[in-house]
Amino acid sequence: MASAVTQAQPDEINASSYVGFDSITRQIEHKLLKRGFQFNVMVVGQTGLGKSTLVNTLFASHLVESKGRFDPETQPRATTEIHAQSHVIVENGVRLRLNIIDTPGYGDQINNEGCWDPIVKYIKDQHSAYLRKELTAMRDRFIPDTRIHCCIFFINPTGHTLKPIDIAVLKKLAEVVNVVPVIAKSDSLTLEERAAFKQRIMAEMQHHQIRLYPFDSEENDEPELQLNERIRDMLPFAVIGSERTVTIDGKAVRGRKNRWGVINVEDERHCEFVYLRNFLTRTHLQDLIETTAQIHYETFRSKQLLALKESSAKQQSSGGA
Repeated sequence: MASAVTQAQPDEINASSYVGFDSITRQIEHKLLKRGFQFNVMVVGQTGLGKSTLVNTLFASHLVESKGRFDPETQPRATTEIHAQSHVIVENGVRLRLNIIDTPGYGDQINNEGCWDPIVKYIKDQHSAYLRKELTAMRDRFIPDTRIHCCIFFINPTGHTLKPIDIAVLKKLAEVVNVVPVIAKSDSLTLEERAAFKQRIMAEMQHHQIRLYPFDSEENDEPELQLNERIRDMLPFAVIGSERTVTIDGKAVRGRKNRWGVINVEDERHCEFVYLRNFLTRTHLQDLIETTAQIHYETFRSKQLLALKESSAKQQSSGGA
């Protein structure tokens, strides 16, 4: 019986003099900077929760026109169809092409059965479009990526628990996209109410086995695993959005002014906006992109190719008969 041949790992050898291949990281960085980066984020939630305002606050730019009211007499406007907007943001020489996908507020109709279907279909359609381009004989060198990398799910700050429709939408979304839940307009809750609300929400999520981003993988080292654990302990992020500038102690900050004082969006004592922004842009942006490709898209791709194979086999068998 032939014995299995195992290949030993090669020994590491330190170069005796400078060769120069350590510059490969700078070469990769140079190519990536010229090409730029793509990030696609979808916002999902009921009408009137400040989805557009939060996106504008996150990226410190006026990217999406708010549908909110500008005065008490005006009726609130609503997004009636899925709408994608594309912008290029430049920061310290890094170009980020940002696609923002605004969705209609679900639960607005009398009959809300299947109200999540257009949103899930849109996400799957982006996977399907990418797969078609990937399978063409003369495919592009760089396929335009419209796959949704992150879905920010807005929770109404009721202080009670999630509604059945919230659970239904979350379950459907978590199967196809990276879901990051946030409590919108969290300044309407006291700190005690906010903490209790968070506990109820996460208990509901665990009960219904809804898997939220971030995910751990074998590639994660110990600091990354610890960071993911801290983020999961913080979910859902209690956030406030504002494009207005207010003055606190002579310093201009983004926030909101009410009869009791000023709410500073970037003050950790007021809300968790800073943690959400750091999470989405400074620590996990690349992981969101990779997770979309390696988990959600791969799952979709495998199902599609298996279905194609089964269909082809059936056609051959029926033709042979």
